[in-house]
Amino acid sequence: MTQLLRVQNFMVSSDGIAAGEDQSFENPFGLDVSPERLFAWAGATASWPNRTDPGGSRGLDDYFTRDFAHNIGAEIMGRNKFGPQRGPWTDHEWQGWWGDEPPFHTPVFVLTHHERPSITLSDTTFHFVGGDPAAVLEQAREAAQGKDVRLGGGVTTIRQFLDADLVDTLHVAVSPLELGSGLRLWESPDELLDRFHLDVVPSPSGVTHHLFWRK
Repeated sequence: MTQLLRVQNFMVSSDGIAAGEDQSFENPFGLDVSPERLFAWAGATASWPNRTDPGGSRGLDDYFTRDFAHNIGAEIMGRNKFGPQRGPWTDHEWQGWWGDEPPFHTPVFVLTHHERPSITLSDTTFHFVGGDPAAVLEQAREAAQGKDVRLGGGVTTIRQFLDADLVDTLHVAVSPLELGSGLRLWESPDELLDRFHLDVVPSPSGVTHHLFWRK
């Protein structure tokens, strides 16, 4: 079977914005963007991995929350998703936003122009790699050992792989809020219809799930 490159549960506002400008340690999603508002639909589900109390919703949103890790053997992410440092790595002691037990549980390939030694935290190993998208995807597919590869974001990274025509499926959860400015995945999802089929499925939570798969 073909190893797919999948975008899973990527969250944007109704005007296509996934993150704000001026990312910092204090504001991982940039200024003027509240991740809690974008993530509210997933956080309300019974399968949300950070849930500390019983309950939560079932149904469509819960299905997508559970499906996030299904058949994923590796992840590719942009450097900004790993942490806010820019340029050469000046602090190797700080090991990213994800803590001692990152939620990935697979090899993760972090795109950067400034490579550094790999680090392992629990069952996740971060590899810091350069190169064009196709070369990085080849590394990730080998590490995934036959499973699919998840393209984790952020916006710039997803656009880079879309522009290289390497993405096989995308699930984008569009929240019913307008942010006005920031890093935009699209002006309209119709921009992708030259290469992808699209199903649009509304959820009772108010989120609309956009499901793309390659033509």
